[in-house]
Amino acid sequence: MPVCVNSSTNTYYLKEFNFMKSIKLGVIREGKVPPDFRVPLTPKQCKAIEVLYPKVKVVVQRSPIRTYPDSAYAEQGIELVDSLTDCDYIFGVKEVQIADLIPNKTFFFFSHTFKKQPYNRELLNAVLDKKIRLVDYEVLKDKYNKRIIGFGRYAGIVGCYNAFLTYGLKSGRYSMKPANECEDRKEVEQELKKVDLPADFRVVLTGFGRVGHGAREIIDLLPITEVSPEEYLKNSFEGPVYTHLEAEDYFAPKDGSSFLKKDFYSAPENYRSTFSRYSKKSDMYVPCHFWSAKSPFILTNDDFLHADNRIKVVGDISCDIAGPIACTIRPSKIGNGIYGYDPITETEVDFMQEGAIAVMAIDNLPCELPKDASEDFGNELLKQVLPCLFGEDPDQVINRGSQTTKTGELTDGFSYLSKYIAGLE
Repeated sequence: MPVCVNSSTNTYYLKEFNFMKSIKLGVIREGKVPPDFRVPLTPKQCKAIEVLYPKVKVVVQRSPIRTYPDSAYAEQGIELVDSLTDCDYIFGVKEVQIADLIPNKTFFFFSHTFKKQPYNRELLNAVLDKKIRLVDYEVLKDKYNKRIIGFGRYAGIVGCYNAFLTYGLKSGRYSMKPANECEDRKEVEQELKKVDLPADFRVVLTGFGRVGHGAREIIDLLPITEVSPEEYLKNSFEGPVYTHLEAEDYFAPKDGSSFLKKDFYSAPENYRSTFSRYSKKSDMYVPCHFWSAKSPFILTNDDFLHADNRIKVVGDISCDIAGPIACTIRPSKIGNGIYGYDPITETEVDFMQEGAIAVMAIDNLPCELPKDASEDFGNELLKQVLPCLFGEDPDQVINRGSQTTKTGELTDGFSYLSKYIAGLE
């Protein structure tokens, strides 16, 4: 039962669905500290759900902090409530506070537990104790095992904007308004007109997916020409250029054999980084990749210390702390998103200090443009998730994305978390 969403015009092409009984969907008030202003569904999207699925009623828990105020939901005829206890499905964004969990319900949110994150062990245990079915957005995948929903696109958009903001400050060539001070993406795009790059400017990106393609949306608005990795390394250019690398462009087998993508992803420890070729040619690096702890480091401290290193700015959207990029020693925060890294002392310094690498490593980038990020995420919910929840689900998308059951057990696909919840690992 397909649903087509035209996200550029916000037009929803509707089909009629019939249900055996009425269903109530609730949007929870975000309770995590520091606060998150995003929503899983905008006011217009809530209304679209009620039109698309006539037997689904949407209610929204009152909140004083959302980027969309309560009045915006009321204007769409959406009921505002204080309690979600009579809802069948409850949707949020970030981890739901344990005190706000309601027994015997189905919750959708980013739980940050499937990688055995120790700081959320208590949350997952509470979910099990309260016999809640937890559907984690991060593990919702299609039949090809590809993620179907996330905020990655806006992480890429905001992160790449911040990278160019950082370069402007570090170089002293221009200044832009921080993304979180912009009303929306339209204002961000207006600010980009201030970017003034030298003719020999070069930037390199790693990683594709939602994040990498989001970053490209920003770069495509700038007077920068894309060139191939080979051209980037060998040629001279008359204006600013960038190159976007696949894994085989900056990793190579240790034994000198040919790069095989399948082998790299199954055994990355057998590969070494060749990224230093690009660090000698680049003014800025924007990492958008997924990195495994088994993979080799990409850019080491020795690379930064090398006399030929040219990189002065790293806009680390991937934000793997103490991982593949030596200068990313901690996450930074909205409002104070840039710090400096001194490769000689391997310590944090003022990013304007001579010889310091300016690092942007904000770990919650989509929060800087909460309205745009929320709208994009809600469109994906309407297009990719709700048809599986309220219609036919032949590929078992919802079941495979459920970490727990309403009987208080881990599902088969997440049984590997049993030692984690017991505190044994």
